[in-house]
Amino acid sequence: MTNTKRSKTELSELGEFGLIRRLTENIVLKNESTLKGVGDDCAVLDFKNKKIVVTTDLLTEGVHFNLMYVPLKHLGYKAVTVNLSDVYAMNATPKQITVSIAVSAKMSVEALDELYSGIYLACDRYSVDLVGGDTTTSLTGLTISVTAIGEAEEEELVYRNGAKNTDLLCVTGDLGGAYMGLQLLERENEVFKVNPKMTPQFAGYDYILERQLKPEARKDMLQIFRDLEIKPTSMIDISDGLSSEILHLCTQSEVGCRLYEDRLLYDNQTKKMAAELNINPLVAALNGGEDYELLFTIPVADHDKIRNHPDISVIGHITDKSEGVNLITAGIGQSIPLQAQGWNPLKD
Repeated sequence: MTNTKRSKTELSELGEFGLIRRLTENIVLKNESTLKGVGDDCAVLDFKNKKIVVTTDLLTEGVHFNLMYVPLKHLGYKAVTVNLSDVYAMNATPKQITVSIAVSAKMSVEALDELYSGIYLACDRYSVDLVGGDTTTSLTGLTISVTAIGEAEEEELVYRNGAKNTDLLCVTGDLGGAYMGLQLLERENEVFKVNPKMTPQFAGYDYILERQLKPEARKDMLQIFRDLEIKPTSMIDISDGLSSEILHLCTQSEVGCRLYEDRLLYDNQTKKMAAELNINPLVAALNGGEDYELLFTIPVADHDKIRNHPDISVIGHITDKSEGVNLITAGIGQSIPLQAQGWNPLKD
């Protein structure tokens, strides 16, 4: 019988610089603003007269991801896209990223190849250049830090603090899918621990699994805004849950808000899994996070421009700060103060 098990290369066989060469030797630069990428003490970027935006996210094994059910290629892809989502939330275009990893000796070179295949896939998908980073040893598992750099004309930038009284509160896409995908993965992982021979029950849930494992940033919305001839007055991406993001916008804009429960959209798979696990889809949308849709406000005068757009929903409106931030329930229309119950990385 032929042994088809692939051999693994220990990290120590390559050393730090050999590993860096292996992971970066096939980089092809895509952007004119990248004058010098990987290979020197610093990357060199030239953005002419445009404004630069910079954002960083840190993903830690056991906190942000579980390698029992997260494929390394998907993890690499997600590590990039969650950063790019922040750039798009500024109405800016990402151009470069840096990637730093802390990795334990138990991980093989081939495993890191798989991780970086996802990173490069995201770079190709979003036309960004990998221009640097760092590698070091970890005693507690894998850690990935990605920094994204983007550009925009000054007049195109959108901040969190621009929402005005009577503005419409809008969101792209549907919500809660990533959280329900996570619940499905966690459930099947617990079953696997008890019976490793049991086949995971994933059939019919491909959409919510992809929302969790391989989220996409809303790159398309920048062009959609231009085509519709609108510019949001404020914007943020939905990483920690809708409730937290609305409160961020309202706090920084010093306004109140009315969010209408019956205006929120859910995919059928989200609703089906929520029913199976006895979870209200509203809870998934408000508190689940990781949907990476864009939450934004526009002047009420622009309502007709977005009214029939399939990817944009009006879910509420901005009020005076004195009215507070409230959820208006479906049916009886009860007003409930909105609380930030989204994911908190520092919570015990």
